[in-house]
Amino acid sequence: MDSVEQVERLIHDFWASAPSNSLQLETGEKAWDKPQVAIARGDDPLFEHIKDLIGPFHWTPEEAYALAFPEHPAPARDLRVISYLLPQTQATRAEQRLEQKMPAERWARSRFHGEEFNCELRLHLAEALSSAGYPSVAPERLPGFAYQQSERFGLASNWSERHAAFIAGQGTFSLSDAMITRWGKAVRFGSVVSPINLPVTERAYGDNFQAWCLWYAKGTCGACAKRCPADAISTSDGHDKQACFSYIRETTAPYATKTYGTGATPCGLCQVKIPCESQVPEGLG
Repeated sequence: MDSVEQVERLIHDFWASAPSNSLQLETGEKAWDKPQVAIARGDDPLFEHIKDLIGPFHWTPEEAYALAFPEHPAPARDLRVISYLLPQTQATRAEQRLEQKMPAERWARSRFHGEEFNCELRLHLAEALSSAGYPSVAPERLPGFAYQQSERFGLASNWSERHAAFIAGQGTFSLSDAMITRWGKAVRFGSVVSPINLPVTERAYGDNFQAWCLWYAKGTCGACAKRCPADAISTSDGHDKQACFSYIRETTAPYATKTYGTGATPCGLCQVKIPCESQVPEGLG
């Protein structure tokens, strides 16, 4: 288990065979399209930079690893962060494009059943690597994973899958705070920290957090703001996390539970019917 290709195969095989990768529809369709993988160094300076930005409660890879293996911690230089993304299927995106106020059924199911699969995938990857001799941890699955108040950003978790993805070269942030990747914005992330010497993915955009967003790069677009039913995105103030938080918990989550029998907090209207739905906007990537 010493190559990126082997790690990709581990993830792909589980994606292809796990019964939980399902929208739980009569069609039998999968919750996600083919996963994509990128690798970051555990000692990339951006991890410390992000900790400084978010707050002292935010874990670096070294800190998350030490929580999982307190008797055998590893220095940051020996760790790798394996970031993977799960793209929404074409059928899910097409159905979601038709909606204006509430999430489509496939989208709600991907947020609920699809995230259940994502949690299984995190653990499967960590366990498979551990069995191969590389004790590994999925930080988002640690008992201490929680949300706290960041002085700068408001509600924030102590491990950010999106920031890990940014550092690994998966994509950059957008006006709505969602990630724009080479497979678009309609994706979900997971990650595992492992003491495995894998080559690091090149970060094509350097340290530019918003390089692939048309609004920040060229002052154009703003399509995601127009798609937001809660007016939680604006070209002047960016993403209002509290307004977004309230809408998904007070409006879309109860709707999805009542209408589709799912839980979780679906919305995602800002991730489709936009130039970055399934790609990096032309001229930026």
